[in-house]
Amino acid sequence: MKTSAKLIAMTLILTFLSGCSAFRVSIKDQDPKDAETLSSRYDQNDMLKWGELISQDIIDHPFMKSHNKPLIADLGIQNKTSDHLEMQALADTITTHLLNSGKVRLVNTSDRDKMLKEQGFQLANCTMETRSKIGVQLGAKYMMTGSLMEMSQESGRQVRASKKKNVYYQLTIKITDLQTGEIVMSKQRDRLRRESKPLIGW
Repeated sequence: MKTSAKLIAMTLILTFLSGCSAFRVSIKDQDPKDAETLSSRYDQNDMLKWGELISQDIIDHPFMKSHNKPLIADLGIQNKTSDHLEMQALADTITTHLLNSGKVRLVNTSDRDKMLKEQGFQLANCTMETRSKIGVQLGAKYMMTGSLMEMSQESGRQVRASKKKNVYYQLTIKITDLQTGEIVMSKQRDRLRRESKPLIGW
């Protein structure tokens, strides 16, 4: 009886300790590209994948072959989804790949106000020899614009053990000649992800 009681006591202690460990915070570093997809919504996997694919689409496009490192202005990507998404991160991912390729040059459009403020400060406070020249900024040949749209569809009310939802995203990126207004490149990337949730359970 004593041996049996000891075994029961040890089992209870081990169960208690393992239960406590289940509630402990666990943190570890992980490569963002290898991160698990947790939902059907837009996530970092989409941003990283599309950033790499779209930048390569631009680099490989025929219009690039007629120019030696064309100057492009990034004018942003519009969020046309129902969620509040940070599109600047996606645009930055694309332009970072483009710049690192050495095939294009980029105009800093997001910090124009800061540059003008700094130039104004230098004009008023710096000497002719040390201040930056005014009015010699390069004009971009092309502008990059884009949009992200979303469509979703949920399963009906039929008797089933789980609820299914399809979420479709389409990213469109355009390169436009600023002088002529001609769209020289338009590329779409899309993905459809199905989410299945049990109707009963956690």
